[in-house]
Amino acid sequence: MITIKKEISITGKGLMKNKPCTVNFFPSEEGKIRYFVKSKEAFVANVDNVISTDHCVTIGANGSKAILTEHLTAALAFCGIDSIDICMSEEEVPALDGSSKEWVELFKKAGIKKPFLYSAKKYTLSEPVYYLNGKTSLVILPDKELYISYAVNYEHPDLTKYWVNYNPKNQEEIIEARTFGFYKDLKKFQMLGFAQGVTYENTVGLEGNGYTTELRSDKEPAKHKILDLIGDLYLTGVNPLDLKAQILVKEAGHAVHLKVAKILKDKLIECK
Repeated sequence: MITIKKEISITGKGLMKNKPCTVNFFPSEEGKIRYFVKSKEAFVANVDNVISTDHCVTIGANGSKAILTEHLTAALAFCGIDSIDICMSEEEVPALDGSSKEWVELFKKAGIKKPFLYSAKKYTLSEPVYYLNGKTSLVILPDKELYISYAVNYEHPDLTKYWVNYNPKNQEEIIEARTFGFYKDLKKFQMLGFAQGVTYENTVGLEGNGYTTELRSDKEPAKHKILDLIGDLYLTGVNPLDLKAQILVKEAGHAVHLKVAKILKDKLIECK
């Protein structure tokens, strides 16, 4: 069980509604990631409590919900935190810089508390898990170590039929990869009530042959897909970074990630 050493908080505006939200994080010995939203009853961050994958991941229970949780959950995975209480003043998690970077920095500032002589448990699968539907696929196979490869195919010359991989050497590039979208679609989404908090700083806009902002690393939007995947698979209750598995994804999104997560959670076994 890994938690933070001390209480810490952060305030920011949501990506969808642009409403300010303060989030307070508390150390926990419960062995769960729990949300307390607007002083309502707590619920646990797990795949069974996912209530929406439209535009972002929303989790909740008993009439309470937390919106845009994937980047925060990914940060918990990167920090190895599996026990924490998250108290939110509003329903939408702050977008911050659109990646997991500021969340990871926040947890490191609070300090990460591990048991004495801690060694992370490793997990594999009892059998392969897969989802295949037209151009979309997500396959997870038992392997000797973790390997993630993600294919994107967008109508943008820099992101057409391109594969990006995860490995320990490019972990920081995954953590800091910001959310993205086509700039031409922004006004449409805003008219529908979404993307109210989008800025040049927290979102990479795909525009013509380029981008609306300077990229933090090569193919940053493709790397953000891996960030989302890690956040989504952590809702199985097992950190995907502790898997001994090969994960191959092609043109998927939150809905597919979480369909597979529901299957995966019952196939996970601890390595001896």
